[in-house]
Amino acid sequence: MPSAYAEQRRGGGAANTRSDIGGLMAELASRPQVQEGKRRLSGPERAAVLMLALGEKYGGKIFSMLDDDELREISVVMSTLGTIDADMVEQLLLEFVSRMSASGALLGNYDATERLLQQYLPPERVGGIMEEIRGPAGRNMWEKLANVQEEVLANYLKNEYPQTVAVVLSKLRPEHAARVLSILPEDFALDCINRMLKMESVQKEVIERVEQTLRTEFMSNLSQTRRRDAHEVMAEIFNNFDRQTETRFLTSLEEDNRDAAERIKALMFTFDDLVKLDTGSAQTLMRNIDKDKLAIALKGANEAVREFFFKNMSTRAAKMLVDDMQAMGPVRLRDVDEAQALLVNIAKDLAAKGEILIAKSRGDEELVY
Repeated sequence: MPSAYAEQRRGGGAANTRSDIGGLMAELASRPQVQEGKRRLSGPERAAVLMLALGEKYGGKIFSMLDDDELREISVVMSTLGTIDADMVEQLLLEFVSRMSASGALLGNYDATERLLQQYLPPERVGGIMEEIRGPAGRNMWEKLANVQEEVLANYLKNEYPQTVAVVLSKLRPEHAARVLSILPEDFALDCINRMLKMESVQKEVIERVEQTLRTEFMSNLSQTRRRDAHEVMAEIFNNFDRQTETRFLTSLEEDNRDAAERIKALMFTFDDLVKLDTGSAQTLMRNIDKDKLAIALKGANEAVREFFFKNMSTRAAKMLVDDMQAMGPVRLRDVDEAQALLVNIAKDLAAKGEILIAKSRGDEELVY
């Protein structure tokens, strides 16, 4: 029976509907129970019968199109299915083939493309192709480059010839070019500026060569940087330490590598940084936090942080919060750290949703985490 199914799949345009198989299997699994002699087959049981009948060669391809929940459900049913009458197996296969043959639709999306490439190309090549597809948005190289974080772009450009960098910067938006230049080493940046000042119209061939270099050497490797460096990752780790652990590691790091320690501290977002929120963001945060947790968090806060929260409340609410803080008496430092970390995480979540804006350490810049 699997071979008969395979023959029907090869004919009548059925090959054009391969991308619908996963959806059809999921649909079959969700259908109500049907009678099989004296036995009633549920939707998942029908799908399991089909997978077993198709065998490893064809069933394996369908398995790759199902999500984890569907795989788990069908696998559990398959392992306890027992014996199914041959007539029912044939009936299910015929229904499956007829439904696939009747379908003329195609679904082209990111996952389907990746699965198809994985059948024919090495994993590393597939990864490079898909990363370029998924990479910075933009219709051409310069639009894509405009969406690359300035730190990442500067880190790449600092190793290029100044004339090449001058060409690249001349194609960027002025504000983006300014941020990149401010990060580059000063002498190198000044050299690039002078070359930009002397630059006349750039030949099309030169632009094309620069574009090709950026595409092959930079964009194709962008997946390895993920727009973040080790200091950013470490800053997030430090954000999740309790204050004693944080102090211990930062002190040791300052002795071994002061520059790295200072950069990590600059990138960290702590409870004290909440005072940088604008009024609207602060009030949005206040609506999303538990007042008991806020009271505990403020027990260990400095006066500036306390005043920041109080001024973003009504006078009555602020007085009630102060009364609550006084009534709770001494609070363990660990509880304070946990409450403050909770508030910071809530702020980051709200920022990720675009509901509030979190400012970076430099007062004239803002960054949504």
